[in-house]
Amino acid sequence: MMTDPTLAPRTVLPRGALIKAAAVLVLVLVAVIAFRGGEDKPTGTSTKANAFVLPRLDGSGTVSLEEHRGQPVVVNLYASWCSVCDLEMPGFAKASEQLKGKVTFIGVASMETGDANVMPKRHGVEWWPLARDIGGSKKSGLHDEYARGYGMPVTAFYDADGTLLRVQRGGLVGVDLSDTFEELYHLKIRL
Repeated sequence: MMTDPTLAPRTVLPRGALIKAAAVLVLVLVAVIAFRGGEDKPTGTSTKANAFVLPRLDGSGTVSLEEHRGQPVVVNLYASWCSVCDLEMPGFAKASEQLKGKVTFIGVASMETGDANVMPKRHGVEWWPLARDIGGSKKSGLHDEYARGYGMPVTAFYDADGTLLRVQRGGLVGVDLSDTFEELYHLKIRL
């Protein structure tokens, strides 16, 4: 019997090889998504520290650093699961009441896995501009700009021109909080 030399024998891959190939493909896709930052950023937003534009927490528009030029800005990143965030928020609430009209306070829910509105409601700061962090590997693009690899909370302090003065990693309570306002803004607060 003669065989046609142009016809190659059909090769069947073992089942294990197919499973391994599929696993490699999945890993490559996961790596691409992680490298891209996980979540696409909505058009017109930014997580750059000196030019952030984030979606409002209530979904109606954006919160940007630029819109608050002319006044010092404090950006407090928090998450509903963060016990230290919950511990420091009452001090920020008191400071924001005392400094109303002199300093703008912005709350940003970052790395959020629960209800981002719970903490602002509990501490009476729903009147702050509230935003949600976007991008990054954990809905943490702005957080990553300030403190990549660090947990929560994180607070950024800007001058009236929008220049980043300091990033506080970790909780800021009591005397440490009041000293920070005096040092950066020459403003006294009572906690």
